[in-house]
Parts: sequence; structure tokens; C-alpha cells
Amino acid sequence: MTTILVVRKGSHVVMGGDGQVSMGNSVLKASAKKVRRLHGGKVIAGFAGSTADALTLFDLFEKKLELYPGQLQRAAVALAKDWRSDKSLRHLDAMLLVADKALSLIITGIGDVIEPEEGVMAIGSGGGYARSAALALVRQTKLSAEAIVKAGLAIAGELCVYTNKDFVFEKIKVGNDS
Repeated sequence: MTTILVVRKGSHVVMGGDGQVSMGNSVLKASAKKVRRLHGGKVIAGFAGSTADALTLFDLFEKKLELYPGQLQRAAVALAKDWRSDKSLRHLDAMLLVADKALSLIITGIGDVIEPEEGVMAIGSGGGYARSAALALVRQTKLSAEAIVKAGLAIAGELCVYTNKDFVFEKIKVGNDS
């Protein structure tokens, strides 16, 4: 349970996530880093779900990125295919949100690879709250992608008991000079 939010606006794509690790109704850790850079810093990724499963998926995704350098969508589809068809991977309980300078995607274990509308996507227990807030801010304000991610996560943190306010952010500059 967590909240990961990505916003693509202007010259940046920004991903943020909270740090709460819960088991049932207990908080086990408040400062986990669920958003990180992969593939030499060219890709940002965040996870919701089981921590051990997500770390396994990060490793597998990194290998797909090495196999298909510069092809985020192809690497994501390859991971989703393996995740869905491999007997041992099929039981991994997590979702990934990934982005590079050109594309943002959700990857799931049932084979979904989804690109967001309006450059906004979220996963996790507070994902609906964060996405709703971010969409409203994208449509109604001139705030930066980073400010929108911060506001969306803050709102999710107020509404979702599985989302805290210990946030981690990663940002990639969009364009040829990034």
C-alpha cells in the first residue's frame, strides 16, 4: 500500500512516492524509497505492492532496459509478458510506474502496459486521490510538474491511511538535451 504519482508537464517528467511500509494496520517503516532511477539515471520507476516483489521486478526491468536500450515501451512489454507467463513471476504482488524523457507507463502482472492520458498516472492505495488532484491541477493551473506531484501526494497523504507524507521525488528533463 502506497502512492506513486507521475506528471509529465512542460519540460519535465516528475515521479514521487511516499515512504510508508505497512503490514495490516501497522506501519513498519515510514521512509522507504519506492521511487528510484534505473538504467544509468535515464529511467525513473516507482512501485506499489510487496517490497520484495517490487525489488525483484526492478531488477528484471533493468535487465529488459539493457536488452532494449532507449526503448522503454519495448522493455515494459517484455517485462509484462514474462511477468504474466512465468509461473514463479506470476505470483509477484506489485505494480510498476516507469518513465523516461519520452514516455510514462504502468506495468502490471496481468500483462497491462498503459500510457497515461494528459501526462498523469498514479498507482497504489492512494493513487486515485493523487491522480484526481494532479489532473485538476494540470487542467486548472500553471504549476510545474514537480509542484503538482507534491500537491497530489500531499492530498493522497491526507486521505489514504496507507500513504504518509515522507515523499521521494525524481525528475527527468524532457527534450534532446536531457
